[in-house]
Amino acid sequence: MNDYIGKIKFWIRQRYNSIVNSIAFYPAFISLTFLIISFILIRFDFSETGRQLKSSLPWLGLKDAATARNIIAVVAGGILSLTVFSFSMVMIVLNQAASQMSNRVLNKLIGNRFQQIVLGSYIGTIMFALFLLTTIRDIDSGIHIPSISTYTLIILSIIDIFLFIYFLHYITQSVKYEVIINRILNVTHESMEDTCQLHKEPDTVPDTDFTYEIIAPDTGVFEGVDVKYLLKICNEEDCRVYWKHTPGTFLLKGLPVLQTDKKLDDDVVKKIQNTLYLNNDEAIANNFLYGFRQLTEVGVKALSPGINDPGTASLALRSLFQLYNYRICFFPAAIIKDKNDIPRIYTNNPDFEEIFKTSVLPIWDYGKDDRIIQEEMKRLLEQFISLNPNAEMENFLGDVVQYAGIEKNKFK
Repeated sequence: MNDYIGKIKFWIRQRYNSIVNSIAFYPAFISLTFLIISFILIRFDFSETGRQLKSSLPWLGLKDAATARNIIAVVAGGILSLTVFSFSMVMIVLNQAASQMSNRVLNKLIGNRFQQIVLGSYIGTIMFALFLLTTIRDIDSGIHIPSISTYTLIILSIIDIFLFIYFLHYITQSVKYEVIINRILNVTHESMEDTCQLHKEPDTVPDTDFTYEIIAPDTGVFEGVDVKYLLKICNEEDCRVYWKHTPGTFLLKGLPVLQTDKKLDDDVVKKIQNTLYLNNDEAIANNFLYGFRQLTEVGVKALSPGINDPGTASLALRSLFQLYNYRICFFPAAIIKDKNDIPRIYTNNPDFEEIFKTSVLPIWDYGKDDRIIQEEMKRLLEQFISLNPNAEMENFLGDVVQYAGIEKNKFK
């Protein structure tokens, strides 16, 4: 029974994350809200209170059904044209970002909330107009016109026009490489602040105490576990669990992913497997290492022969060193304890040197023959070492200076 409940929770968690992070979530929610508002307004329009309001304010009344239909049809057609034009521009931006930077950055553009809100406002206004159009009738007792709702639609269309004007400004800013890189930097920094909060590097966890392996039930990228649920299982079984792989590791189905210090029943193993986060999509919010990887890919793509843009690679390097400056001072927890302060979960996180090598060396390999990259790398290394002395970076700085044949001047 518990195993079945665990599977249901895992399925709900996956579906929830997929729906909330979808580009269609906010537009669908906003459109549904507009539809509900239109229904309420139309009901109010034909209510006794609405009739009295229109009688006391003659300018609110529309006497001609044809005029009302024309207004609504023009609004619906105009907003539809704005929608098509606006998101044709979005597709152009996405195509340019994918071809010249990296496919990884598309999530930063597709998942942008402002674009989704604008799309939802446009679609909601169109739905409002179409629903309103069906309520206008010529009946025996007189003309049936929801004038209050019609004027409300006009106000919404004016708001949409101002949204469109701001959207033009916004989309022209979004296409700038420094804006996209800065977004990746900010999201990665926020994720690191949530994950890396220790001021002292934790002790290395010995994996020799964990001899029993738990395999991955599916293929995917390991992003961690449901800590709360796993702690509950560990307390019930009085066991400890060790992450065999670092978050962000791609695992094939059947490979060992966790280790325990005692042999567990098959039912308990299945419950632990249900706590695993094995996803095909990579999100920086779940693992800050993806941010480093995206910035590296942007830098490498900018240095490719087809693009040859060392300026963008320099921006990526500067962002990476800003993240290094935080990561070298703060560390992720290696041990997660339960409410009784008993160690239960032992994590496996990459150290600073590993992050540095995997993120900055690929850019250096591609751009070490470019004078702009040589100077930028030397300058950033000298500044970083002056703030955070590090033997690994000292050695790398020596290699950079020796390869580039430039004079090594300490940053003052």
